[in-house]
Amino acid sequence: MIQHIGIITGVDAEAAALFPGQSKDAEPLHGFLVRQVQFAGKNIAITCSGIGKVNAAMAAMMLAEHYNVQMLLVVGTAGKLSDIDGDCFQITEAVQGDYGASRHDHFAHYSAGAWPIGEEHIEPFRAMATPDIGLPKVRIITGDCFVESSDHGRRLYQALGGDIIDMETAAVAQAAARMNLPWAAIKATTDNADGSSSGDFQSNLKRGAKLAAEAAERMISLIGG
Repeated sequence: MIQHIGIITGVDAEAAALFPGQSKDAEPLHGFLVRQVQFAGKNIAITCSGIGKVNAAMAAMMLAEHYNVQMLLVVGTAGKLSDIDGDCFQITEAVQGDYGASRHDHFAHYSAGAWPIGEEHIEPFRAMATPDIGLPKVRIITGDCFVESSDHGRRLYQALGGDIIDMETAAVAQAAARMNLPWAAIKATTDNADGSSSGDFQSNLKRGAKLAAEAAERMISLIGG
């Protein structure tokens, strides 16, 4: 039975939206601040990793080692790459969009950690089965750049089939796979990964963070053994 959950967000506003008013004090550990709450009979450790794949993977390892979490949950915001309906999504698969080989005519994508040589091949990280909370289910692409180009976003969508993009989820998924831990993710979209992304992200961050946090709380309340 899952009783210990570690939650990772990329920015502070996403972490603050989770369980507002509960356990405001946070303890520092290895450069992270960790806030612990009790909810639905579960012990939950929440940290804002900071933006990017390295930060997210480090936070995942820290939560697993020091808080003995039984699953990792990424919660926060993302950019939308396709015309899929909805503004909050349950993640079923994650791939890294900037891992591979830069060739003379294109960028060749590979499964994260695989040899980036030979025929291209992507094997996504698959999320754990979680209760249905009425959200569309999508694949997410993760990369270490904030996408402000519709051309780049379109290329990633066509190459990797992800409807949304962020900077943390697939890194947490890769760390979870190394540690043999289940993972899940909830993401709300703030922008369309185009030339307006910077302004849209800042305008919609609090709303998106709230949507994702509320959906994550619904999911956690239904997670059992």
